[in-house]
Amino acid sequence: MQARPATRRDAEAITRIYNQGIEERIATFETRPRTAREIQAWFDDTHPIVVVEEEGVVVSFANTSAYSTRECYSGVAEFSVYTAREARGRGAGILAMKTLMEAAERAGFWKLLSRVFVENGPSRKLLLSLGFREVGIHEKHARLDGIWRDVVVVERLIRANL
Repeated sequence: MQARPATRRDAEAITRIYNQGIEERIATFETRPRTAREIQAWFDDTHPIVVVEEEGVVVSFANTSAYSTRECYSGVAEFSVYTAREARGRGAGILAMKTLMEAAERAGFWKLLSRVFVENGPSRKLLLSLGFREVGIHEKHARLDGIWRDVVVVERLIRANL
């Protein structure tokens, strides 16, 4: 497996993987499948996006996005990581996150954070192994298919930028 910065040409592959996550209802509150055109809007030249390839096929991605529009939070980025069903459990998500963390450091971010469904054990385990800490639980954060879901807030400081 090999990781690299994502480009707009990766939008189709990212869309396929992201839509699997939406369909499975295990990693996002989103319910509407996305289009490649919508994913291309993620590329803002500020927030890193990376992909992991296996035999030339994108099997995982990790992305950052704005945490807030307030200037004082400009160094804080939200992140997500998704791996295609067929590639899970083989280290693609770990490689995506390690590569994203390096890219976020180069981009000047001082903190990465996200919210993970409390029952998403594999994601929580992956993030803990990479030095993220679980800050706390947001109870009934939002509804997914009419059911209230709790999320764990995770964060990791990027010490080089503090």
